[in-house]
Amino acid sequence: MDDSTSQPSWFTPKRLLGIFCVINLLNYVDRGAIASNGVNGSLRTCTKTGICSGGGGIQGDFNLNYFEDGVLSSAFMVGLLLASPIFASLAKSHNPFRLIGVGLSVWTFATAGCGASFNFWSIAIFRMLVGVGEASFISLAAPFIDDNAPVSQKTAWLAIFYMCIPTGIALGYVYGGLVGGHFHWRFAFFGEAILMLPFAILGFVMKPLSLRGFVPKSKSVETKTIAPEVEDSHVSNSVHGLLVENEELTSLGDYTLKKSSLSKVTSNILDQASRFWKDMKVLLLDKVYVINVLGYIAYNFVIGAYSYWGPKAGYAIYHMSNADLLFGGVTIVCGILGTLSGGYVLDFMNSTISNAFKLLSVATFLGAIFCFSAFCSPNLYGFLALFSVGELLIFATQGPVNFVCLHTVKPSLRPLSMAMSTVSIHIFGDVPSSPLVGVLQDYVNNWRESALILTSVLFLAAGIWFIGIFLPSVDRFNEDSEHQVNAAYRSDIRPLLEQAVEP
Repeated sequence: MDDSTSQPSWFTPKRLLGIFCVINLLNYVDRGAIASNGVNGSLRTCTKTGICSGGGGIQGDFNLNYFEDGVLSSAFMVGLLLASPIFASLAKSHNPFRLIGVGLSVWTFATAGCGASFNFWSIAIFRMLVGVGEASFISLAAPFIDDNAPVSQKTAWLAIFYMCIPTGIALGYVYGGLVGGHFHWRFAFFGEAILMLPFAILGFVMKPLSLRGFVPKSKSVETKTIAPEVEDSHVSNSVHGLLVENEELTSLGDYTLKKSSLSKVTSNILDQASRFWKDMKVLLLDKVYVINVLGYIAYNFVIGAYSYWGPKAGYAIYHMSNADLLFGGVTIVCGILGTLSGGYVLDFMNSTISNAFKLLSVATFLGAIFCFSAFCSPNLYGFLALFSVGELLIFATQGPVNFVCLHTVKPSLRPLSMAMSTVSIHIFGDVPSSPLVGVLQDYVNNWRESALILTSVLFLAAGIWFIGIFLPSVDRFNEDSEHQVNAAYRSDIRPLLEQAVEP
Protein backbone atom coordinates (compact mmCIF):
# COMPACT_ATOMS: atom_id res chain seq x y z
CA MET A 1 0.00 0.00 0.00
CA ASP A 2 1.13 3.53 -0.70
CA ASP A 3 2.69 5.17 2.34
CA SER A 4 0.63 8.29 1.85
CA THR A 5 -2.53 6.34 2.50
CA SER A 6 -1.34 4.70 5.72
CA GLN A 7 -0.27 7.90 7.49
CA PRO A 8 -2.44 11.01 7.96
CA SER A 9 -1.27 13.83 5.71
CA TRP A 10 -0.58 17.41 6.75
CA PHE A 11 -3.33 18.26 4.25
CA THR A 12 -6.21 17.61 6.66
CA PRO A 13 -9.91 18.33 6.02
CA LYS A 14 -9.77 21.49 8.13
CA ARG A 15 -6.79 22.73 6.13
CA LEU A 16 -8.64 21.95 2.91
CA LEU A 17 -11.56 24.03 4.18
CA GLY A 18 -9.16 26.83 5.16
CA ILE A 19 -7.47 26.85 1.74
CA PHE A 20 -10.80 26.86 -0.10
CA CYS A 21 -12.07 29.69 2.13
CA VAL A 22 -9.00 31.81 1.32
CA ILE A 23 -9.49 31.16 -2.41
CA ASN A 24 -13.19 32.05 -2.17
CA LEU A 25 -12.29 35.15 -0.19
CA LEU A 26 -9.87 36.26 -2.94
CA ASN A 27 -12.57 35.71 -5.58
CA TYR A 28 -14.90 38.12 -3.81
CA VAL A 29 -12.16 40.55 -2.78
CA ASP A 30 -11.68 41.01 -6.53
CA ARG A 31 -15.38 41.85 -6.97
CA GLY A 32 -15.27 44.33 -4.12
CA ALA A 33 -12.01 45.87 -5.30
CA ILE A 34 -13.22 46.67 -8.82
CA ALA A 35 -16.28 48.37 -7.34
CA SER A 36 -14.25 50.39 -4.82
CA ASN A 37 -13.58 54.07 -5.39
CA GLY A 38 -9.83 53.52 -5.30
CA VAL A 39 -9.92 51.07 -8.24
CA ASN A 40 -13.09 52.02 -10.10
CA GLY A 41 -12.39 55.72 -9.75
CA SER A 42 -14.43 58.55 -11.21
CA LEU A 43 -15.23 60.17 -14.55
CA ARG A 44 -13.42 63.22 -15.85
CA THR A 45 -15.44 66.38 -15.28
CA CYS A 46 -15.39 69.78 -16.97
CA THR A 47 -16.84 73.07 -15.81
CA LYS A 48 -18.80 75.50 -17.99
CA THR A 49 -15.69 77.61 -18.30
CA GLY A 50 -13.86 74.71 -19.96
CA ILE A 51 -11.66 73.77 -17.02
CA CYS A 52 -11.44 69.98 -16.79
CA SER A 53 -10.32 67.85 -13.86
CA GLY A 54 -8.86 64.43 -14.57
CA GLY A 55 -10.83 61.49 -13.31
CA GLY A 56 -9.30 58.71 -11.29
CA GLY A 57 -9.09 54.93 -11.35
CA ILE A 58 -10.23 52.77 -14.27
CA GLN A 59 -13.09 55.05 -15.25
CA GLY A 60 -10.88 58.14 -15.36
CA ASP A 61 -7.84 56.53 -17.04
CA PHE A 62 -9.89 54.94 -19.82
CA ASN A 63 -12.48 57.76 -19.95
CA LEU A 64 -15.40 55.35 -19.59
CA ASN A 65 -19.03 56.41 -19.52
CA TYR A 66 -21.28 54.93 -16.85
CA PHE A 67 -22.60 52.22 -19.15
CA GLU A 68 -19.07 51.00 -19.97
CA ASP A 69 -18.13 51.22 -16.31
CA GLY A 70 -21.17 49.15 -15.40
CA VAL A 71 -20.23 46.51 -17.97
CA LEU A 72 -16.88 45.98 -16.23
CA SER A 73 -18.57 45.20 -12.91
CA SER A 74 -20.61 42.36 -14.42
CA ALA A 75 -18.40 41.19 -17.31
CA PHE A 76 -17.03 38.32 -15.22
CA MET A 77 -20.49 36.75 -15.27
CA VAL A 78 -20.20 36.08 -19.01
CA GLY A 79 -17.22 33.79 -18.43
CA LEU A 80 -18.72 32.35 -15.25
CA LEU A 81 -22.04 31.42 -16.83
CA LEU A 82 -20.48 29.92 -19.96
CA ALA A 83 -17.67 28.01 -18.25
CA SER A 84 -19.44 26.63 -15.15
CA PRO A 85 -21.35 23.87 -17.01
CA ILE A 86 -18.24 23.08 -19.08
CA PHE A 87 -16.03 22.51 -16.04
CA ALA A 88 -18.77 20.47 -14.36
CA SER A 89 -19.03 18.27 -17.47
CA LEU A 90 -15.24 17.89 -17.80
CA ALA A 91 -15.11 16.54 -14.25
CA LYS A 92 -16.61 13.36 -15.69
CA SER A 93 -13.39 12.61 -17.57
CA HIS A 94 -10.69 14.71 -15.81
CA ASN A 95 -9.60 14.88 -12.19
CA PRO A 96 -11.73 17.62 -10.53
CA PHE A 97 -8.86 18.78 -8.30
CA ARG A 98 -6.70 19.37 -11.38
CA LEU A 99 -9.57 21.30 -13.00
CA ILE A 100 -9.58 23.66 -10.03
CA GLY A 101 -5.85 24.18 -10.65
CA VAL A 102 -6.58 25.04 -14.29
CA GLY A 103 -9.33 27.47 -13.29
CA LEU A 104 -7.19 29.23 -10.69
CA SER A 105 -4.37 29.55 -13.24
CA VAL A 106 -6.75 31.25 -15.66
CA TRP A 107 -7.96 33.50 -12.83
CA THR A 108 -4.40 34.48 -11.90
CA PHE A 109 -3.53 35.27 -15.52
CA ALA A 110 -6.76 37.25 -16.00
CA THR A 111 -6.39 39.42 -12.89
CA ALA A 112 -2.80 40.22 -13.85
CA GLY A 113 -4.13 41.06 -17.32
CA CYS A 114 -6.62 43.50 -15.77
CA GLY A 115 -3.69 45.31 -14.20
CA ALA A 116 -1.86 45.44 -17.55
CA SER A 117 -4.91 46.41 -19.65
CA PHE A 118 -4.71 49.46 -21.89
CA ASN A 119 -8.34 50.25 -22.88
CA PHE A 120 -11.96 49.33 -22.23
CA TRP A 121 -12.04 46.26 -24.47
CA SER A 122 -8.85 44.75 -23.10
CA ILE A 123 -9.96 44.99 -19.48
CA ALA A 124 -13.50 43.80 -20.38
CA ILE A 125 -12.05 40.64 -21.98
CA PHE A 126 -9.83 39.99 -18.97
CA ARG A 127 -12.83 40.46 -16.66
CA MET A 128 -14.65 37.75 -18.65
CA LEU A 129 -11.64 35.46 -18.22
CA VAL A 130 -11.76 36.08 -14.47
CA GLY A 131 -15.23 34.53 -14.58
CA VAL A 132 -13.92 31.55 -16.56
CA GLY A 133 -11.26 30.95 -13.91
CA GLU A 134 -13.78 31.26 -11.09
CA ALA A 135 -16.17 28.82 -12.75
CA SER A 136 -14.12 25.70 -11.99
CA PHE A 137 -13.80 26.63 -8.33
CA ILE A 138 -17.47 27.53 -7.87
CA SER A 139 -18.60 24.21 -9.38
CA LEU A 140 -16.15 21.87 -7.65
CA ALA A 141 -15.09 23.37 -4.29
CA ALA A 142 -18.39 22.74 -2.48
CA PRO A 143 -18.48 19.01 -3.39
CA PHE A 144 -14.92 18.59 -2.07
CA ILE A 145 -15.89 20.29 1.21
CA ASP A 146 -19.03 18.14 1.42
CA ASP A 147 -16.94 14.98 0.95
CA ASN A 148 -14.42 15.78 3.69
CA ALA A 149 -16.55 17.55 6.31
CA PRO A 150 -17.49 15.63 9.47
CA VAL A 151 -20.94 14.08 9.10
CA SER A 152 -22.38 16.14 11.95
CA GLN A 153 -21.00 19.44 10.62
CA LYS A 154 -21.52 19.33 6.87
CA THR A 155 -23.83 22.36 6.67
CA ALA A 156 -21.69 24.32 9.12
CA TRP A 157 -18.62 23.78 6.92
CA LEU A 158 -20.57 24.90 3.85
CA ALA A 159 -21.74 27.96 5.80
CA ILE A 160 -18.15 28.85 6.71
CA PHE A 161 -17.22 28.57 3.03
CA TYR A 162 -20.10 30.79 1.83
CA MET A 163 -19.50 33.27 4.65
CA CYS A 164 -16.51 34.39 2.57
CA ILE A 165 -18.86 36.03 0.04
CA PRO A 166 -19.97 39.08 2.08
CA THR A 167 -16.63 39.15 3.92
CA GLY A 168 -14.64 39.13 0.70
CA ILE A 169 -16.67 41.90 -0.92
CA ALA A 170 -16.32 44.12 2.16
CA LEU A 171 -12.55 43.47 2.34
CA GLY A 172 -12.38 44.22 -1.38
CA TYR A 173 -13.80 47.69 -0.82
CA VAL A 174 -11.12 48.39 1.82
CA TYR A 175 -8.30 46.73 -0.15
CA GLY A 176 -9.17 48.53 -3.39
CA GLY A 177 -9.47 51.86 -1.62
CA LEU A 178 -6.13 51.54 0.17
CA VAL A 179 -4.09 50.23 -2.76
CA GLY A 180 -5.75 52.47 -5.33
CA GLY A 181 -5.50 55.52 -3.12
CA HIS A 182 -1.89 55.11 -2.03
CA PHE A 183 -0.38 53.50 -5.15
CA HIS A 184 -2.36 52.86 -8.35
CA TRP A 185 -5.41 50.84 -9.26
CA ARG A 186 -3.29 48.48 -11.41
CA PHE A 187 -1.36 47.31 -8.33
CA ALA A 188 -4.61 46.08 -6.75
CA PHE A 189 -5.02 43.52 -9.56
CA PHE A 190 -1.33 42.59 -9.53
CA GLY A 191 -1.59 42.00 -5.78
CA GLU A 192 -4.58 39.67 -6.25
CA ALA A 193 -2.70 37.66 -8.88
CA ILE A 194 0.33 37.27 -6.61
CA LEU A 195 -1.86 36.13 -3.70
CA MET A 196 -3.69 33.54 -5.85
CA LEU A 197 -0.59 32.17 -7.63
CA PRO A 198 0.47 29.73 -4.83
CA PHE A 199 -3.00 28.15 -4.82
CA ALA A 200 -2.96 27.76 -8.61
CA ILE A 201 0.42 26.01 -8.38
CA LEU A 202 -0.84 23.82 -5.52
CA GLY A 203 -3.58 22.49 -7.79
CA PHE A 204 -0.93 20.98 -10.07
CA VAL A 205 1.95 19.96 -7.82
CA MET A 206 -0.05 18.31 -5.05
CA LYS A 207 -1.21 14.73 -5.31
CA PRO A 208 -4.76 15.06 -6.70
CA LEU A 209 -7.71 14.45 -4.44
CA SER A 210 -10.47 12.26 -5.79
CA LEU A 211 -14.10 13.34 -5.62
CA ARG A 212 -16.96 11.03 -4.72
CA GLY A 213 -18.66 9.83 -7.91
CA PHE A 214 -15.77 10.65 -10.26
CA VAL A 215 -13.23 8.05 -11.32
CA PRO A 216 -10.81 8.82 -14.17
CA LYS A 217 -9.75 5.93 -16.37
CA SER A 218 -7.29 3.67 -14.53
CA LYS A 219 -3.79 3.42 -15.87
CA SER A 220 -3.89 -0.31 -15.39
CA VAL A 221 -7.03 -0.56 -17.49
CA GLU A 222 -5.43 1.51 -20.22
CA THR A 223 -2.40 -0.80 -20.21
CA LYS A 224 -4.58 -3.87 -20.58
CA THR A 225 -6.47 -2.28 -23.40
CA ILE A 226 -3.38 -1.22 -25.29
CA ALA A 227 -1.39 -4.45 -24.81
CA PRO A 228 -3.32 -6.62 -27.36
CA GLU A 229 -2.94 -3.87 -29.94
CA VAL A 230 0.82 -3.80 -29.35
CA GLU A 231 1.02 -7.57 -29.76
CA ASP A 232 -0.96 -7.45 -32.99
CA SER A 233 1.35 -4.76 -34.34
CA HIS A 234 4.39 -6.96 -33.65
CA VAL A 235 2.82 -9.89 -35.46
CA SER A 236 1.85 -7.67 -38.35
CA ASN A 237 5.36 -6.27 -38.61
CA SER A 238 6.93 -9.75 -38.66
CA VAL A 239 4.61 -11.10 -41.34
CA HIS A 240 4.49 -7.99 -43.49
CA GLY A 241 7.94 -6.58 -42.80
CA LEU A 242 8.68 -6.05 -46.47
CA LEU A 243 5.42 -4.29 -47.13
CA VAL A 244 6.01 -1.71 -44.39
CA GLU A 245 8.85 -0.34 -46.45
CA ASN A 246 6.47 0.52 -49.21
CA GLU A 247 5.98 4.31 -49.20
CA GLU A 248 2.42 4.14 -50.45
CA LEU A 249 1.33 1.86 -47.64
CA THR A 250 3.16 4.06 -45.13
CA SER A 251 1.36 7.15 -46.43
CA LEU A 252 -1.91 5.27 -46.32
CA GLY A 253 -1.17 4.25 -42.72
CA ASP A 254 -0.43 7.85 -41.73
CA TYR A 255 -3.67 9.01 -43.33
CA THR A 256 -5.61 6.27 -41.56
CA LEU A 257 -3.98 7.18 -38.25
CA LYS A 258 -4.84 10.89 -38.65
CA LYS A 259 -8.37 10.02 -39.67
CA SER A 260 -8.69 7.72 -36.66
CA SER A 261 -7.40 10.44 -34.30
CA LEU A 262 -9.83 13.01 -35.72
CA SER A 263 -12.65 10.52 -35.42
CA LYS A 264 -11.70 9.83 -31.81
CA VAL A 265 -11.69 13.56 -30.92
CA THR A 266 -15.08 14.03 -32.58
CA SER A 267 -16.41 10.98 -30.78
CA ASN A 268 -15.16 12.31 -27.41
CA ILE A 269 -16.81 15.70 -27.98
CA LEU A 270 -20.10 14.08 -28.94
CA ASP A 271 -19.85 11.79 -25.93
CA GLN A 272 -19.28 14.74 -23.60
CA ALA A 273 -22.27 16.59 -25.10
CA SER A 274 -24.45 13.50 -24.84
CA ARG A 275 -23.58 12.96 -21.18
CA PHE A 276 -24.12 16.66 -20.43
CA TRP A 277 -27.65 16.68 -21.87
CA LYS A 278 -28.42 13.39 -20.16
CA ASP A 279 -27.33 14.82 -16.80
CA MET A 280 -29.24 18.06 -17.46
CA LYS A 281 -32.39 16.06 -18.07
CA VAL A 282 -31.94 14.32 -14.72
CA LEU A 283 -31.60 17.68 -12.94
CA LEU A 284 -34.59 19.26 -14.67
CA LEU A 285 -36.80 16.28 -13.82
CA ASP A 286 -35.78 16.34 -10.14
CA LYS A 287 -38.63 18.24 -8.46
CA VAL A 288 -36.72 18.78 -5.23
CA TYR A 289 -33.74 20.31 -7.06
CA VAL A 290 -35.95 22.51 -9.26
CA ILE A 291 -37.96 23.83 -6.29
CA ASN A 292 -34.76 24.59 -4.39
CA VAL A 293 -33.26 26.53 -7.31
CA LEU A 294 -36.51 28.43 -8.01
CA GLY A 295 -36.60 29.62 -4.40
CA TYR A 296 -32.91 30.53 -4.65
CA ILE A 297 -33.58 32.59 -7.80
CA ALA A 298 -36.34 34.62 -6.08
CA TYR A 299 -34.10 35.08 -3.03
CA ASN A 300 -31.11 36.22 -5.10
CA PHE A 301 -33.33 38.59 -7.09
CA VAL A 302 -33.85 40.57 -3.89
CA ILE A 303 -30.30 40.26 -2.51
CA GLY A 304 -28.78 41.43 -5.80
CA ALA A 305 -31.00 44.52 -5.95
CA TYR A 306 -30.37 45.26 -2.26
CA SER A 307 -26.61 45.27 -2.82
CA TYR A 308 -26.89 47.65 -5.78
CA TRP A 309 -29.76 49.99 -4.86
CA GLY A 310 -29.75 49.69 -1.05
CA PRO A 311 -27.44 52.64 -0.27
CA LYS A 312 -29.24 54.88 -2.77
CA ALA A 313 -32.66 53.94 -1.37
CA GLY A 314 -31.42 54.45 2.20
CA TYR A 315 -30.04 57.87 1.32
CA ALA A 316 -33.29 58.92 -0.37
CA ILE A 317 -35.63 57.61 2.34
CA TYR A 318 -33.68 58.34 5.52
CA HIS A 319 -31.19 60.95 4.25
CA MET A 320 -28.19 58.88 5.33
CA SER A 321 -24.99 60.86 4.96
CA ASN A 322 -22.89 57.68 5.01
CA ALA A 323 -25.24 55.16 3.39
CA ASP A 324 -22.40 53.12 1.82
CA LEU A 325 -20.71 52.61 5.18
CA LEU A 326 -23.94 51.79 7.02
CA PHE A 327 -25.20 49.29 4.45
CA GLY A 328 -21.75 47.78 4.09
CA GLY A 329 -21.35 47.42 7.85
CA VAL A 330 -24.77 45.84 8.34
CA THR A 331 -24.21 43.44 5.45
CA ILE A 332 -20.78 42.26 6.58
CA VAL A 333 -21.81 41.66 10.21
CA CYS A 334 -25.17 40.06 9.39
CA GLY A 335 -23.66 38.13 6.50
CA ILE A 336 -21.08 36.45 8.73
CA LEU A 337 -23.33 35.82 11.74
CA GLY A 338 -26.36 34.82 9.68
CA THR A 339 -24.53 32.46 7.35
CA LEU A 340 -22.73 30.67 10.20
CA SER A 341 -25.91 30.48 12.28
CA GLY A 342 -27.88 28.90 9.45
CA GLY A 343 -25.30 26.15 9.00
CA TYR A 344 -25.02 25.32 12.70
CA VAL A 345 -28.80 25.41 13.23
CA LEU A 346 -29.41 22.91 10.41
CA ASP A 347 -26.72 20.59 11.79
CA PHE A 348 -28.35 20.87 15.23
CA MET A 349 -31.76 20.05 13.71
CA ASN A 350 -30.20 17.06 11.89
CA SER A 351 -29.06 17.78 8.36
CA THR A 352 -31.82 16.41 6.15
CA ILE A 353 -33.31 17.84 2.96
CA SER A 354 -36.72 18.22 4.60
CA ASN A 355 -35.23 20.10 7.57
CA ALA A 356 -33.24 22.28 5.19
CA PHE A 357 -36.45 23.35 3.44
CA LYS A 358 -38.08 24.05 6.81
CA LEU A 359 -35.20 26.31 7.80
CA LEU A 360 -35.13 27.98 4.37
CA SER A 361 -38.84 28.80 4.36
CA VAL A 362 -39.10 29.92 8.00
CA ALA A 363 -35.91 32.02 8.01
CA THR A 364 -36.79 33.69 4.71
CA PHE A 365 -40.39 34.38 5.76
CA LEU A 366 -39.35 35.95 9.06
CA GLY A 367 -36.53 37.84 7.35
CA ALA A 368 -39.00 39.22 4.81
CA ILE A 369 -41.26 40.46 7.61
CA PHE A 370 -38.41 42.30 9.33
CA CYS A 371 -37.03 43.79 6.08
CA PHE A 372 -40.52 44.87 4.98
CA SER A 373 -41.12 46.45 8.39
CA ALA A 374 -37.74 48.18 8.19
CA PHE A 375 -38.68 50.08 5.03
CA CYS A 376 -41.99 51.04 6.68
CA SER A 377 -40.16 52.54 9.67
CA PRO A 378 -40.44 56.34 9.86
CA ASN A 379 -36.96 56.88 11.33
CA LEU A 380 -33.41 55.75 10.62
CA TYR A 381 -32.73 53.94 13.88
CA GLY A 382 -35.86 51.84 13.61
CA PHE A 383 -34.89 50.97 10.05
CA LEU A 384 -31.36 49.88 11.01
CA ALA A 385 -32.59 47.72 13.91
CA LEU A 386 -35.28 45.94 11.87
CA PHE A 387 -33.17 45.62 8.71
CA SER A 388 -30.26 44.12 10.67
CA VAL A 389 -32.47 41.36 12.09
CA GLY A 390 -33.99 40.81 8.64
CA GLU A 391 -30.59 40.40 6.96
CA LEU A 392 -29.41 38.12 9.75
CA LEU A 393 -32.35 35.81 9.00
CA ILE A 394 -32.17 35.85 5.21
CA PHE A 395 -28.39 35.20 5.20
CA ALA A 396 -29.04 32.07 7.28
CA THR A 397 -30.18 30.39 4.04
CA GLN A 398 -26.72 30.13 2.45
CA GLY A 399 -25.66 26.85 4.06
CA PRO A 400 -29.01 25.02 3.78
CA VAL A 401 -29.74 25.98 0.16
CA ASN A 402 -26.37 24.67 -1.00
CA PHE A 403 -26.74 21.57 1.18
CA VAL A 404 -29.90 20.71 -0.77
CA CYS A 405 -28.11 21.29 -4.10
CA LEU A 406 -25.38 18.85 -3.07
CA HIS A 407 -27.47 16.13 -1.43
CA THR A 408 -30.55 15.91 -3.62
CA VAL A 409 -28.47 14.56 -6.55
CA LYS A 410 -26.12 11.58 -6.81
CA PRO A 411 -22.42 12.32 -6.20
CA SER A 412 -21.42 12.42 -9.88
CA LEU A 413 -23.97 15.19 -10.54
CA ARG A 414 -22.93 17.52 -7.72
CA PRO A 415 -20.57 19.74 -9.77
CA LEU A 416 -23.22 20.19 -12.48
CA SER A 417 -25.84 20.80 -9.78
CA MET A 418 -23.75 23.60 -8.27
CA ALA A 419 -22.87 25.01 -11.69
CA MET A 420 -26.47 25.18 -12.90
CA SER A 421 -27.64 26.60 -9.59
CA THR A 422 -25.04 29.38 -9.92
CA VAL A 423 -25.96 30.02 -13.56
CA SER A 424 -29.69 30.14 -12.77
CA ILE A 425 -29.53 32.52 -9.80
CA HIS A 426 -27.44 34.96 -11.83
CA ILE A 427 -29.31 34.82 -15.14
CA PHE A 428 -32.77 34.99 -13.58
CA GLY A 429 -31.88 36.59 -10.23
CA ASP A 430 -29.38 39.35 -9.53
CA VAL A 431 -28.50 40.19 -13.16
CA PRO A 432 -32.01 41.37 -14.18
CA SER A 433 -33.13 42.57 -10.75
CA SER A 434 -31.07 45.78 -10.62
CA PRO A 435 -32.25 47.20 -13.97
CA LEU A 436 -35.85 46.07 -13.31
CA VAL A 437 -35.89 47.86 -9.97
CA GLY A 438 -34.47 50.89 -11.78
CA VAL A 439 -37.37 50.75 -14.24
CA LEU A 440 -39.80 50.40 -11.32
CA GLN A 441 -38.29 53.43 -9.59
CA ASP A 442 -38.54 55.48 -12.78
CA TYR A 443 -42.24 54.59 -12.89
CA VAL A 444 -43.27 55.10 -9.23
CA ASN A 445 -40.60 57.70 -8.33
CA ASN A 446 -40.74 56.63 -4.68
CA TRP A 447 -37.83 54.67 -3.17
CA ARG A 448 -39.82 53.48 -0.16
CA GLU A 449 -42.52 52.01 -2.41
CA SER A 450 -39.94 50.45 -4.74
CA ALA A 451 -38.09 48.88 -1.78
CA LEU A 452 -41.31 47.44 -0.37
CA ILE A 453 -42.29 45.90 -3.72
CA LEU A 454 -38.81 44.40 -4.06
CA THR A 455 -38.83 43.00 -0.52
CA SER A 456 -42.19 41.29 -1.12
CA VAL A 457 -40.40 38.91 -3.52
CA LEU A 458 -38.82 37.32 -0.43
CA PHE A 459 -42.29 36.07 0.55
CA LEU A 460 -42.42 34.33 -2.82
CA ALA A 461 -39.04 32.67 -2.12
CA ALA A 462 -40.28 31.50 1.29
CA GLY A 463 -43.43 30.08 -0.30
CA ILE A 464 -41.48 28.16 -2.95
CA TRP A 465 -39.15 26.64 -0.34
CA PHE A 466 -42.20 25.81 1.83
CA ILE A 467 -43.44 23.55 -0.99
CA GLY A 468 -40.15 21.64 -0.78
CA ILE A 469 -41.00 20.45 2.74
CA PHE A 470 -43.78 18.25 1.38
CA LEU A 471 -41.91 16.80 -1.60
CA PRO A 472 -40.58 13.26 -1.16
CA SER A 473 -36.81 13.61 -0.95
CA VAL A 474 -33.86 11.24 -0.70
CA ASP A 475 -30.36 12.18 0.44
CA ARG A 476 -28.19 10.70 -2.34
CA PHE A 477 -24.80 11.50 -0.81
CA ASN A 478 -24.00 7.80 -0.30
CA GLU A 479 -25.68 6.61 -3.47
CA ASP A 480 -23.42 4.53 -5.69
CA SER A 481 -22.20 6.25 -8.82
CA GLU A 482 -22.56 4.68 -12.24
CA HIS A 483 -18.75 4.36 -12.20
CA GLN A 484 -17.26 2.32 -9.38
CA VAL A 485 -13.71 2.79 -8.15
CA ASN A 486 -11.58 -0.22 -8.99
CA ALA A 487 -8.96 -1.50 -6.56
CA ALA A 488 -5.99 -0.50 -8.70
CA TYR A 489 -7.16 3.11 -8.93
CA ARG A 490 -8.06 3.23 -5.24
CA SER A 491 -4.55 2.20 -4.20
CA ASP A 492 -2.90 4.51 -6.72
CA ILE A 493 -4.80 7.79 -6.26
CA ARG A 494 -6.41 7.57 -2.84
CA PRO A 495 -7.24 11.04 -1.44
CA LEU A 496 -4.69 12.39 1.00
CA LEU A 497 -7.56 13.43 3.23
CA GLU A 498 -9.11 9.97 3.49
CA GLN A 499 -7.22 8.98 6.65
CA ALA A 500 -7.65 12.36 8.28
CA VAL A 501 -11.43 12.83 8.16
CA GLU A 502 -12.77 13.39 11.63
CA PRO A 503 -15.36 10.98 12.99
